[in-house]
Amino acid sequence: MFSRYKKNTSARPVHPALTTAPDPVGDAPTPATGTGRPAVTRRPRQQQTTKPPAEPEVMDKEVRRRARLDEIKTEMHSRLLDNLNLSALETAKESDLRAEINAITTDELAAMGAVLNREDRQTLQTELFDEVTGLGPLEPLLKDDNVNDILINGPFNVFVERAGKLEKSDCRFKDERHLLRIIDKIVSAVGRRVDESNPYVDARLKDGSRFNAMVPPVGVDGSLVSIRKFKKEKLGIDELVNFGAFNEEMAAYLQAAVATRLNVIVSGGTGSGKTTTLNALSSFIGNSERILTIEDTAELQLQQEHVGRMESRPPNVEGKGAVTQRDCLRNALRMRPDRIIVGETRGEEVIDMLQAMNTGHDGSMTTIHANSARDACSRLENMIAMAGIEMPIKAVRSQVASAVNLVVQASRLQDGSRRMVSITEITGMEGDVISMQEIFRYERLGLKPDGTIIGRFTACGVRSHYSERFRQWGYDLPASIYEPAGD
Repeated sequence: MFSRYKKNTSARPVHPALTTAPDPVGDAPTPATGTGRPAVTRRPRQQQTTKPPAEPEVMDKEVRRRARLDEIKTEMHSRLLDNLNLSALETAKESDLRAEINAITTDELAAMGAVLNREDRQTLQTELFDEVTGLGPLEPLLKDDNVNDILINGPFNVFVERAGKLEKSDCRFKDERHLLRIIDKIVSAVGRRVDESNPYVDARLKDGSRFNAMVPPVGVDGSLVSIRKFKKEKLGIDELVNFGAFNEEMAAYLQAAVATRLNVIVSGGTGSGKTTTLNALSSFIGNSERILTIEDTAELQLQQEHVGRMESRPPNVEGKGAVTQRDCLRNALRMRPDRIIVGETRGEEVIDMLQAMNTGHDGSMTTIHANSARDACSRLENMIAMAGIEMPIKAVRSQVASAVNLVVQASRLQDGSRRMVSITEITGMEGDVISMQEIFRYERLGLKPDGTIIGRFTACGVRSHYSERFRQWGYDLPASIYEPAGD
């Protein structure tokens, strides 16, 4: 590959790995005709060139090739920064910028005396373009629509999630400094910082993907990065039904619940599809309503015309200037909202959220981390207690029961699929206990040989507590949707 190294005798061990036919095999036929050497003497030479020993040589060649390309890329990147007019990059066309980078690369490679084949040269030019204009090694993964999550454990271990399954990627960074430079490039674009004094950060990419990073000394073996990608096309109710997230009867019920302004909590674990479900439910909200969204990191993709988006802000270097979700929520109540959507309730803002649901802002929605509808209510109680608000437990539960009408439980199953496993209504209080009734659920029936879960969605045979409300708003759902699936 690198012609100047082929002539170097000290690089002799590299040469066989770069050639297609080792010398012992190529020399074997010629002595057989000229000297009449017996065939017995040729067998040991053939055994020395059998395929199994050649496999490590091929792997070793690839490692050396990748290391050499990384060295050249590092040097070329610094030279590009010296030659390019960085202030003009934002307005330059992609085609013009690529042509300029390719021209500079060709000149600098000639000056360095490095000779690359066409494939390696194209790889180098693409990686240099990504380094200058994008996020370096992450760019191919960000452009891959099949990748849902990117998880980085130090500069040399990058994992991706495809179809709900984790797998190791060939993507890697040169070293920890390279990874830190990419992290700093991401967080500085949204006005945030990360360093030893503030070693963790939440941010978002230009396309709205969620970004989280922890750097040393908190990251013991190197920086830890997680990126949750969002699809460019927002998944609607019809798409989720086709994907098997829930069935048509559940979709009809959810449409009636959102349209009649029931307060909804979407509950689930990490990566279970809570935000996707919340986006899909928001599609049932009419354009005549004013919606305010509050998030730590802006992720919701509402399609209505009248939407006001708010994002919390961490403190600055001096520890001042923080704007919490609770601050945003309190201010939102003065902005005449019809509905308030909180991206995720996780702290003291829970009491303001419940009060908003109880004071004329019907139809509000939020997400919460919990494993079931009952656990979701317990989490709300715990967050109220953690906020330092001293209330009798019965008063807390009464507040929750009157504020929340519906709990939608999402889950990621063991085969990587995401399902809406339960829809539960909160009907009030029975003594000191919040009363609930499950309307729909997902039943697991078995497991296929390939690990795919076999299951079905079914109604629980209980008529909705809000059936009369649905009818008054013009959503008279047939009684058949509440009938359990037959065996």
